[in-house]
Amino acid sequence: MRKQNQSSVAEFILLGFSNFPELQEQIFGVFLVTYLVTLMGNAIIIAVIFLDHSLHIPMYLFLQNLSVVEESFSAAVMPEMLVVLSTKKTTISFVGCFAQMYFILLFGGTECFLLGAIAYDRFAAICHPLTYPTIVNKSVLVKLVIFSWVSGIMVATVQTTWVFSFPFCGPNEINHFFCETPPVLELVCADTFLFEIYAFTGTILIVMVPFLLILLSYVRILFVILKMPSTIGRQKAFSTCASHLTSVTLFYGTANMTYLQPKASYSPETKKLMSLAYTLLTPLLNPLIYSLRNNEMKRALMKLWRRKVVLHTV
Repeated sequence: MRKQNQSSVAEFILLGFSNFPELQEQIFGVFLVTYLVTLMGNAIIIAVIFLDHSLHIPMYLFLQNLSVVEESFSAAVMPEMLVVLSTKKTTISFVGCFAQMYFILLFGGTECFLLGAIAYDRFAAICHPLTYPTIVNKSVLVKLVIFSWVSGIMVATVQTTWVFSFPFCGPNEINHFFCETPPVLELVCADTFLFEIYAFTGTILIVMVPFLLILLSYVRILFVILKMPSTIGRQKAFSTCASHLTSVTLFYGTANMTYLQPKASYSPETKKLMSLAYTLLTPLLNPLIYSLRNNEMKRALMKLWRRKVVLHTV
């Protein structure tokens, strides 16, 4: 009986922003520009760090991994969202929905741990500058990066497999613009109590714990900054920390609200806006906040640009 119930839904219908048909074109335009800028910004960071050997140090290799995650995260969400907004094809197959949810959780989970690793790297560099090369060496870097990716894969495998093991008896309309766990879970015709306990516990471990560790590391960093003799140095460091914390709070805060209680009673439109914060805004902002404002990154970018100009003029 369970297999019959599951096979009764062969595809899902993504409703997207169907409540605002008059705004579909404008929303499509904004999302398309955002997606292209996100791809370009992260691709530039990946290429610059790869090509400039002076940037092959833990800080920039962490940022390169973050850009790979952001690029992949956007690619898992945005193309389907743009199709839903621009055409009448709003259906996604059962397998397609499974794959999209899997990759969203994989890259989202990896980013949760990777942002924690980046905060730890900054904490070690600022609070323990003399021993930093031994605290975060290449071996530690590789272990933290592998841990982040493996954790993301485990989270995605367990959660996606569990969600799609439930029976879907109909209806098949997902009131969202992509296959995310909470709106898909609303279509399940079975008791999801155990899964909700897992989701609550998992979100605390995967989202809340790294977020709290990041906040603690930045509190320690702020104490060090306050002891700086230079006013200009303090202002610059405060600006950097504030921008990092804004991005981190936006990502972890909205992800926490979405996944801590998958069946929470937020309105569908509120859930969509929260999802946009970590699927659209953070992949757009992170390249600017973490890398493109950095002087060494700017110098490396200019050096590569000048080299390209010289090669074209020869």
